[in-house]
Amino acid sequence: MIYSGKALRVDVLPSGIAQLVFDAQESSVNKFDRLTLHELREAVDKLQAADTNGVIFSSGKSSFIVGADITEFTALFSQPEEQIESWLVEANELFNAIEDLPVPTISAIAGTAMGGGFELAVATDYRVATANAVLGFPEVKLGLLPGFGGTVRLPRLIGADNANQWISSGSHTSAAQALAEGALDAIVDSENLIAAAEKMIQQCSEGKLDYRKVREQKQSALILEDVELQVAFETARALASAQAGPHYPAPTTAIEIMQNAARMDRKGALELEHRGFVKLARTQVSANLIQIFLNEKYLKNLAKQAMAKAATVESAAVLGAGIMGGGIAYQSALSGIPIIMKDIAQDGLDLGMDEARKQLDKRVSRGKLSADKVLPVITRIKPALDYGSFDRVGIVVEAVVENSKVKKQVLAEVEALLPEQAILTSNTSTISIDELAQALHRPENFCGMHFFNPVPVMPLVEVIKGKMTSAETVATTVAYAKKLGKTPIVVKDCPGFLVNRILFPYFGAFDRLIYDGADFRQIDRVMEAFGWPMGPAYLLDVVGIDTAVHAQAVMAAGYQRMQHDFDSVIEQLYKHQAYGQKSGSGFYRYESDKRGKPVKLANPDVASIIASVQDSTKEFSDEEIVERMMSALCLETIRCLDDDIVGSPVEADMALVLGLGFPAFRGGALRYVDSMGAGAFCKIAEKYQNLLGPLYEPPESLEARTARKETFYLNRGNQS
Repeated sequence: MIYSGKALRVDVLPSGIAQLVFDAQESSVNKFDRLTLHELREAVDKLQAADTNGVIFSSGKSSFIVGADITEFTALFSQPEEQIESWLVEANELFNAIEDLPVPTISAIAGTAMGGGFELAVATDYRVATANAVLGFPEVKLGLLPGFGGTVRLPRLIGADNANQWISSGSHTSAAQALAEGALDAIVDSENLIAAAEKMIQQCSEGKLDYRKVREQKQSALILEDVELQVAFETARALASAQAGPHYPAPTTAIEIMQNAARMDRKGALELEHRGFVKLARTQVSANLIQIFLNEKYLKNLAKQAMAKAATVESAAVLGAGIMGGGIAYQSALSGIPIIMKDIAQDGLDLGMDEARKQLDKRVSRGKLSADKVLPVITRIKPALDYGSFDRVGIVVEAVVENSKVKKQVLAEVEALLPEQAILTSNTSTISIDELAQALHRPENFCGMHFFNPVPVMPLVEVIKGKMTSAETVATTVAYAKKLGKTPIVVKDCPGFLVNRILFPYFGAFDRLIYDGADFRQIDRVMEAFGWPMGPAYLLDVVGIDTAVHAQAVMAAGYQRMQHDFDSVIEQLYKHQAYGQKSGSGFYRYESDKRGKPVKLANPDVASIIASVQDSTKEFSDEEIVERMMSALCLETIRCLDDDIVGSPVEADMALVLGLGFPAFRGGALRYVDSMGAGAFCKIAEKYQNLLGPLYEPPESLEARTARKETFYLNRGNQS
C-alpha cells in the first residue's frame, strides 16, 4: 500500500498500476472537503516518487465524486479576494500535479462525477465510465464557475462549442453524450471498469495510446482560427445571456473567461479562471444561490425526519378530476403508486385523463420517458364515477370545488368508506383545515395537501397541519408528496396558510398602487425587472381574477390589515367578468397560439375599468413600486414566522421560491431583508405606514431584531 487515509487510499494492483480509491469513511458520498484535498495532496506526493506503471483514480462508493463540499468553503468566500485566490492556487497546484504525474493516468467513473469531481477526471489523461454515469459542471447554478481548472481543460478536451454548453448551462450530461463529445474515452460494464482502465494504461505503455499528446493538447492554446473562435464564444455568450437573464452573471462570465484564455497556456488560463471565480464568489447573487442550495438540503433533512413515522402508501385516490385532479393522478401514477381518479361527471374524468396523457406525451417528446413506458403509467390511473375500491386506498387527495360546504360533504362521504388508518387530505388553497375537520369522525387522520398549479410543473406542496392532525398523518402525507417528486413544507392552519397569506398583501399593494394612479404595465415591467417571472397583473390573470377575489375576501376576513377601504381594480374586473386567461381577458387579452397556449396581448377594454377606480393617473418611480410591493410581501413573511405558521426562515423562503417563483438569485423574502439590513428595511416600511396603513407596520419582532443587529440567517452560507 502506498497511502492510507480517512478519505482515500492508494494500492498497487498486480499489474503494477496504482489505484487511488476515494472512499470517505464518515460520509455516504465522496466530496472535496479540506480533509480529502489534504490527503489527496499527500497521496499525489507519494505517487510522484512511486515506481508504478500508471495511476487509476476510482471510487469505493456508488458514485465517483459529487463535487466540492460547499458547506465548508462558503465561509471562505466572504474573506478578502487574495485569500480566496490563494486557496484556488493551492488547489490547482494539486490538480496540475495530477495532470503532470510521470505515468499515464485514468479516471474510472461510476455514478456521479460533478463539479470538482469531474475537474479531477479531466485532469487525468483518460476517462472510462459506466453507462449510468452522470457528469457535469453545475457551478453556475451556485452563481460560480469551475475553479479547479474546468474552464481551462474542458474546452481544450472537447472543443469550445461543447465546453461552452456544458459549463454555461450547468446541466448534467449522460455518459453516452459525454462519449460522443469526447469527454469520455470509453463506456464499459461496471464489473469491467477497473480492468478497462488497466487495459488503457497498458496501451499507453505499449505506445498504442499517446497520453503525452493528450496532456500537451490540454495545456496549450485552443486550436481555432480567429474567426472560428470569435463565432464560437460570441454565439455562446449571446445564447447564455438570453437564457440566464441579467441577474445571473455566472454563465456569461464563464464563457468570457474561456474566450479570453483561449490563446493562453495552462498557467495563464488558470490565472484568468481564478480571477473570474473570485469575482463571482464575492457577489450577493452567489451567496443567495448557495444559500438556496443549502436550503434544499435542509428541507430534505426535515422531510426525512418527518417521514420516520410515515405509513407505507401503496394506493391513492383523488376526488375531482379535471386539470388539477388529472395532474395529481399523473404524478402519482408516474411515481409508481396506483391511483383512483373519481369524479361525478364523465366529462371531468375525460379531461383528467387527457391531462395525464398530455403530460406523458411531453415527457416522451423531451426524452424523459420512453414510449413503451407510457402504457404502464396510464394504466395505474383508474377513472371512476363511484367509490368502488376505496376500501383499499391508503391516502386520498380531495380536489373538488373550493367551497366549504361541498368539501365537507365530500370529505365526510369518503371518510366513511376508507380503511380506519387511511389518510384524508384536502387540496384547498384557502379554506381552514380545522373548519373542514369538523365534518369528520377521524380528524387526526386529516390534513391539507395544497398543490400548486400546474401540478406537474410546480414543485411545492404545502402540508397543512390542523389542531387535531396527528404526527403520523403529517409524516405519511410528507412521504407521499416526496414520492410524487414534490418538495413538501409543513405549515400550520390559518387563512391562506403560508404562500397565499404572503401573496395577497403583495396583490393588495398592487391594488393600492393602481388606486393611487399607477400604470399596471409599469408595475409589471418593474417587478419583472426585479426578477419575478411575471408581474402582478399578469400573475393575477393567470391565477384567475375570480379566484383572487375569493381568496382576497378570505384574507380580509382573517386579517384586518388586509382589508381595504378603496375601490379595488380586481373587484371591478370581476364585476365585468374579466377573469384573466380563463375568460380570454383581464388586465391583458389572450389568444391561443398553434399549440393552444395563451398569448398575452394588450386589452383595450381594461383602460375604462381602471379609470373607474382612479381619480387621476400619477407617475411613480420604479424604486417606489418595488418598495411598496416588496415591503408588503416581506412583512407578512415575517409575521408568518412570528406566528409559528412556518418553522424556520429557510422553510418560509423556500415556499416562496418554489410556490411563487420568488427570484432565486435574491434568496427569498427574509434573505432579501437580510441583504439590505433589518434597520434599512424598517425605515422603508415605516415610510409608507402612515400613508398606506397597517399592512406596512413593522412587527415588534423586526424592530427588536434591528435593535439587536440580528439577521434571519446567521451569516453567509448558514441556514438559519
